[in-house]
Amino acid sequence: MPINETPLNAGWNFDNSYVRLPDSLYTRLNPTPVPFPQLVVINQPLADTLGLNTKALESAAGIAILAGNKLPEGASPLAQAYAGHQFGHFNLLGDGRALLLGEHISPSGKRFDIQLKGSGPTPYSRSGDGRAALGPMLREYVISEAMHALGIATTRSLAVVTTGESIIRETELPGAILSRVAASHLRVGTFQYVSQWGTVEELETLAHYAWHRHFAEAESHENRYLSLLREVIKRQAALIAQWQLVGFVHGVMNTDNMTISGETIDYGPCAFMDAYDPATVFSSIDTRGRYAYGNQPQIAAWNLARFAETLLPLLHTNESQAIEMAEEAISDFAEMYVHNWLKGMRAKLGIFNEEQQDESLIDNLLSGMRKYGADYTNTFRALTLGKYEDLIWFETAEFKQWHEQWQARLARQQQSTAASQQLMQNSNPAIIARNHQVEAALEAAVQDGDFTLMRKLMDALSNPYAYTPEQNEYATLPESTETPYRTFCGT
Repeated sequence: MPINETPLNAGWNFDNSYVRLPDSLYTRLNPTPVPFPQLVVINQPLADTLGLNTKALESAAGIAILAGNKLPEGASPLAQAYAGHQFGHFNLLGDGRALLLGEHISPSGKRFDIQLKGSGPTPYSRSGDGRAALGPMLREYVISEAMHALGIATTRSLAVVTTGESIIRETELPGAILSRVAASHLRVGTFQYVSQWGTVEELETLAHYAWHRHFAEAESHENRYLSLLREVIKRQAALIAQWQLVGFVHGVMNTDNMTISGETIDYGPCAFMDAYDPATVFSSIDTRGRYAYGNQPQIAAWNLARFAETLLPLLHTNESQAIEMAEEAISDFAEMYVHNWLKGMRAKLGIFNEEQQDESLIDNLLSGMRKYGADYTNTFRALTLGKYEDLIWFETAEFKQWHEQWQARLARQQQSTAASQQLMQNSNPAIIARNHQVEAALEAAVQDGDFTLMRKLMDALSNPYAYTPEQNEYATLPESTETPYRTFCGT
């Protein structure tokens, strides 16, 4: 990408609140410079939202900032400390290869974390090199922006730059740095860290900070910290339901990868499910299926219970009463999740109101899809379009019987057929970031330096509910193979 040498004001507007928290929560540190940074992709729509000048970001000075070679005015870089249950085992963690540059205030007054991922080693690197490879950084860029376009709360990607140096993993790979944008990087693991190694006063300071940063507009007629717990539960119940509704498998739902803000974070071994199967696992290290697609709601509840445990000293001075308050709040998650999921599934089927039989209608559909290995996204795409072809499931007697029941259900509501079809189109993406298409785009970019496929894919994914003829090629399924698709923790 050509570099604009004209010095321009990028529009950075930092106001850093995290650095005013107790010193134990972070380590001040500058990024490690890289030799020859080059910009390979920049997110124009996100830059506009942030109030940043894209031409300035594309300049030599702008690229130096995106690579960590230069600090923007007002930045206060730091590596955050946190802990986490990784596959159920508690560990001391932290930003091992990422630095928070600071908090940028957009023209609308919203506060965003600006983080460089792959910016060098930190005290939390645990013998790692602190760097990242180009492929995984591009993968996070593609998937996080695809999730945003689907309307799912997520961290986003502003840019990816190559570093001009190689890093060693299984092989020698080109290095890269991703600029990640988030409502914040506060995690369940952040609270676990303070709960385990900090003081009650530090825990209260962190909880107070989290409330004002993310829930200041929420009503609080009770214990402020109980309200914090309830709000986090509410957001996670909505988020996980959205994941399930589009067939997204996160792959590594450790507690350090659950945000307080309710945003999806960390796109390492994630992928979208093709054939519907609750046991779907993509991560190469999830050998026991802990984070399988069908387990995600239960894992979210488990993670939230760990969050609630950190808040016990703040919920009540009497431990037994604090536990009772926490358990009551956590018990609401299942009902919230099911409510969100059922509402979403009704919308995917064009249903506006509620009937008791809806759950069995949905269950019967999913059972048939699982039995015949029907593609999750394309099944709902076909139902939306009314074109039943290419899938064996549609040729079965079970489907025809289910279809009659579904049509009878739609006929019992007041809304028109056209209204139901519009609701379905708004709720069922015509395309998702298909694993084989993402891999093809990344291979061309990393191995050949050809970003044509990636740009074309990103353009299609930017409006997944459009149902345009140009999107048809992205609805094609991968060729069948005996080798299951596997993802790796590269980000």
